[in-house]
Amino acid sequence: MKRIIAWLPDRVDTRLKVIGWVYLVGQIVLVGTGGLVRLTSSGLGCPTWPKCTDASLVNTPEMGIHGFIEFGNRLLGVLLGLIAIVAFLMILKLRKSRPELFWLTLLAGLGIPAQAVIGGISVLTDLNPYVVGLHFVISTVLVALCTAFLLRLYAVPGPRVRAVPGWFAGIAHLTSFVVAVTIVVGILTTGSGPHSGDSKATRNGLDPEILQHVHAIPAYVTFALTLVLVIASLRIRTTRVHRYTMYLLAVEVLQIAVGLIQANTGLPGILVGIHMMLAATLAAAMTAVIMSLKAPVADEAAPEGSAVSGAVAA
Repeated sequence: MKRIIAWLPDRVDTRLKVIGWVYLVGQIVLVGTGGLVRLTSSGLGCPTWPKCTDASLVNTPEMGIHGFIEFGNRLLGVLLGLIAIVAFLMILKLRKSRPELFWLTLLAGLGIPAQAVIGGISVLTDLNPYVVGLHFVISTVLVALCTAFLLRLYAVPGPRVRAVPGWFAGIAHLTSFVVAVTIVVGILTTGSGPHSGDSKATRNGLDPEILQHVHAIPAYVTFALTLVLVIASLRIRTTRVHRYTMYLLAVEVLQIAVGLIQANTGLPGILVGIHMMLAATLAAAMTAVIMSLKAPVADEAAPEGSAVSGAVAA
């Protein structure tokens, strides 16, 4: 035990950064495997929970490809749970000097068993579309938490204050709200469409054609607001903010392109799956933009007139 305690890092090092990357990528991949479960009608490939069948914890050859896909998704969730435990243990020595890392790993770690329970409820309710939708919402929150954790691993520790003008921060937060609305409406749209996860599963009863148009409204508002952020970030001359707003814009362009193609080609499963993973990536990019709005108090590179430059001057 003493050797293990001694091995735990007392500062942010390469081991923690690797864990941060694996944690985030794993969460996005989990969205992809969850989409694969739904798009291949494997949602009830393991018809019970927490076991795969009444008599077996794992899938059996008789269950075919659907059992393999569903159990594979569950197995990835277990692996992410182990990564969550490792991440939490690895920052224990830093809990006083870097309390934000402690709370981020704790919240993300608690979200994984909650996700497992919701996934189990979705199976036990024969893939109720609202429960499945909640499953995706939790995944999105976990992606945001893991993004925040990774970015703070690379950040300078200590007090942070706003590094951009107030109007820019306001537009960024408004954009994040519209992104959230876009994702939620997208979940409802998927819940009304043809990819239920199993032939026995019901749909939410909403009109998919109407929802596709409703979904497009916040998506295009998000795109317009992001263009404003990209252009404005050139004016405030903050390299970090501009870089993350460009990442956000790139994800949105891909997301809109895939959305338009899938809507005009009968919602092919592979494009729906890509659209889901891009939604998770969108949440990560938006989180990065929001976190870039603040910088360490002693950041001398802060733009003139920002809260940081005022603090440094004081």
